[in-house]
Amino acid sequence: MPKGVPVFEAALGGENQLAARWVRWLPALVIIVAVGAAYANSLSGRFVYDDLKSITQNPTIRHLWPPGSAWSPPAGGGLSGRPLVNFSFALNYAVGGESVFGYHLLNLLIHGLAALTLFGVVRRTLLQPVLRERFGFEARPLAAAVALVWAVHPLQTEAVTYLSQRTESLMGLFYLVTLYAFIRGVDSAVPRRWLMLSVGACLLGAMSKEVIVTAPLIVLLYDRTFIAGSFQTAWRRRWGFYLGLGGSWLLLAGLMRGLAARQVGYGLGVTGWDYALTECWAVMHYLRLSVWPDPLVFDYGAGMVRSPMATVVCTLLLAGTVLALWRRPVVGFVGAWFFVILAPSSSVVPVALQPVAEHRMYLPLASVVSLLVFGLYMLTGRRSFVVMLVLAVVLGVRTPRRNAVYGNEVALWEATVAQRPGNDRAQTNFGTALARSGQLAEAHRHFAEAVRLKPDDAVARYNFGNVLLQLERPVEALAECEQAVRLQPASAVFHCALGTALAQLDRWEEAEKEYVTALRLQPNYPTAQANLTQVRAQRAGAQGR
Repeated sequence: MPKGVPVFEAALGGENQLAARWVRWLPALVIIVAVGAAYANSLSGRFVYDDLKSITQNPTIRHLWPPGSAWSPPAGGGLSGRPLVNFSFALNYAVGGESVFGYHLLNLLIHGLAALTLFGVVRRTLLQPVLRERFGFEARPLAAAVALVWAVHPLQTEAVTYLSQRTESLMGLFYLVTLYAFIRGVDSAVPRRWLMLSVGACLLGAMSKEVIVTAPLIVLLYDRTFIAGSFQTAWRRRWGFYLGLGGSWLLLAGLMRGLAARQVGYGLGVTGWDYALTECWAVMHYLRLSVWPDPLVFDYGAGMVRSPMATVVCTLLLAGTVLALWRRPVVGFVGAWFFVILAPSSSVVPVALQPVAEHRMYLPLASVVSLLVFGLYMLTGRRSFVVMLVLAVVLGVRTPRRNAVYGNEVALWEATVAQRPGNDRAQTNFGTALARSGQLAEAHRHFAEAVRLKPDDAVARYNFGNVLLQLERPVEALAECEQAVRLQPASAVFHCALGTALAQLDRWEEAEKEYVTALRLQPNYPTAQANLTQVRAQRAGAQGR
């Protein structure tokens, strides 16, 4: 086969133009089919964990008009400061209510579009003068390999199959469009439209998730590495465009005002130093999962981790990336893509409740996959495409297996507890899932473990007390409900549970006081209203006798 003939065109001999056009579209078709096959079983999934707050219990997505509600997500939750994602859920609700299929379908479409955009970014990058001589003839298959492996990798399941993480995948799509439109704009005879699209995509990304804050930096670094040759030249040629991208920071500043309510920032019990050490471990863990995606964990918990070895290796990798940016800019850009995109959530600003999360690798995974694909190609040439195809198949087979876990709430939390038994939040949620399925004895065991792990957690105390009530053990339940109320006295639900424990012990007057308190805290609380009526009837009956 002639060395200078692209592998796809060589297969046809360059004779049939119609067939050649089909071949040019073949990578996109393969990517779409692969994504559909890998995530087909996710369409029958269910709402899990934060999906309840984001979707089923979210009143702001119930109406598209007037538009203020759909663009105003509830404060303090996972959608706070992310109005575009909230609006997308409102669109889903308008079309299909709480039918989970539509939500998963839109997540899948977002991921498929992101994969196609990544393909475009990589292909056009390989055609830049810096890389054209070495990789230009194989730009299409190499870009297809990167996008295909990235798209079907099991590590992506949390960002795609877990509906609440639409924040990550939608932001990722707009991030990639921001870069792709910039590349097209630079190559276009009429760049204005493409550059306006790039700025617009960045603004939409800002309304999806805060990680987009790094996009202007990545675009500038790309310009310096592959197009302009220096930061000074890039700025001189396109300063107006970069000011437009920087406008997304102003939008983000307004949307990020409620970060503290989401347990993000300082003064929340986690120091920047402890968090940074934990993130060194997290970065090395993400890299391992990129190569060997097992075991995957839905919720790592809020605990901090210290690993001297991970800290040293992570620091060396970061230092190597900085050095490569000046000595070998292309390699440095790939490393910077990884570290810069992870920086907002995985550096020194604590995300107190979630220091480690697999969905954060949605975009950074592209750099790891790129290094793998190009490393194989440089070692073995065109034979590497067979290896890459096999790798994509192996990964693509594992992804549906992981999706299936998301379709079973008990299985999801059982797997999480198996990997992180010291995670009190996972123990609580596993207990809740078991209780919903009627397995009260097993639920009791996991609620008890959650209380043991975190005695000052009011929710854990309440859940433990509630399952004890269902097991008709009111004396033990009373102690747990009292602790829950002591820890969180403003909770109507906890006061209601305490009232129920007292009622089961025939302490009617005390139970009545708790129900009254619950209704004072939450006037339209139907359970408290019904229980109060019943308790008053019991008291009246007892007095009549």
